[in-house]
Amino acid sequence: MKKKNTIVNLFLFLLGVILGIFFFSLVSLEMEESKENEASLIEHEEAVIGAVEKALPSVVSIVLQKEVGYGMRDHFEYFRHYEDIPEEEFGVGTGFFVSTDGIIITNKHVVIEEDFEYIVITGEGERLKAEVLALDPMQDIAFLKVEGEGYPKANLGDSSEIRVGQTAIAIGYALAELQNTVSVGVISGTGRRVEATDGRMVEILDDVIQTDAGINRGNSGGPLLNLNGEVIGINTAKGVRAQNIGFAIPINKAERAIRGAIEEGRIVYPFLGVRYILVDSNIKEARDLPVDYGALIVGGDYPYFAIEPGSGAEEAGLLEGDIILEFEGEKITTENSLAKIIVCYEPGDKVNLKIMRDGEKEVIEATLGER
Repeated sequence: MKKKNTIVNLFLFLLGVILGIFFFSLVSLEMEESKENEASLIEHEEAVIGAVEKALPSVVSIVLQKEVGYGMRDHFEYFRHYEDIPEEEFGVGTGFFVSTDGIIITNKHVVIEEDFEYIVITGEGERLKAEVLALDPMQDIAFLKVEGEGYPKANLGDSSEIRVGQTAIAIGYALAELQNTVSVGVISGTGRRVEATDGRMVEILDDVIQTDAGINRGNSGGPLLNLNGEVIGINTAKGVRAQNIGFAIPINKAERAIRGAIEEGRIVYPFLGVRYILVDSNIKEARDLPVDYGALIVGGDYPYFAIEPGSGAEEAGLLEGDIILEFEGEKITTENSLAKIIVCYEPGDKVNLKIMRDGEKEVIEATLGER
């Protein structure tokens, strides 16, 4: 009996040792994982800080300036008054330098007001008078110009490489009150198509980036960054029926505009000269069309002609009611619009258009003009 008790006690002792080693190993493993997670968080935090420090010198806040009465102030109720600047100034948005000689990119809706002077405020508090250099006829993009040289320009990234879930950092003049506000989130989606408005104008934004990084009124025109401190988008709009949904124009879509502003002081796009609606299954059924894709040429009230007088479309013989099915062999759909395709070409290019007229397909050649 004593021998049996000894064996049982020895078994229990060994079991206790084994369990002790197991639990000690488990606790050690959890501690190691905790340390790794903490190190990873610190590394991510340092990356965010580094990206902001790299980009921040290129970012400016934009205000418009004019002596106005209270009635006019009521008209600008969407501007929040910034207490530290003169009474006749209203914060409107954000921008960032794209050249060392003072060219700043922002949103078109930020600088659309006429008869106002624009002032940009650098991160160091320097106030510079700015002139509107160019407005993009196709996108919500505009450029300001300030005098001088040696400005810190932003590093532009490649928006074609972004992935859903990667870190996104927004910098802007939040609420037109809080200069150089930083918010951090992720890329929530790409290739979005949304309708945006600031209360004065409505614009369709195609192929934009969705992010949950905080984008508020006043952030418009500011940079959306990756962890390398490179600009991957231009913050443009926020979702009005939800929280933490914002949109940015991919920086690659702004390349042509940036190049034109820097090299020529203007933005040039190829121009066919047609007014159209994109055809889908609903349009096909509603208008009794033979196809469910393409660009249907339609007219509107004056001066919205179906075919622009003197344009390449008129010279090529395009007519109202024609459906442009393909542009240089590329099929036109709601996802691949005529505007999206044509922007890849240059004014003066000769292109082949496959069209449908009275149920028959044919190919015609057109020469692109300049918009």
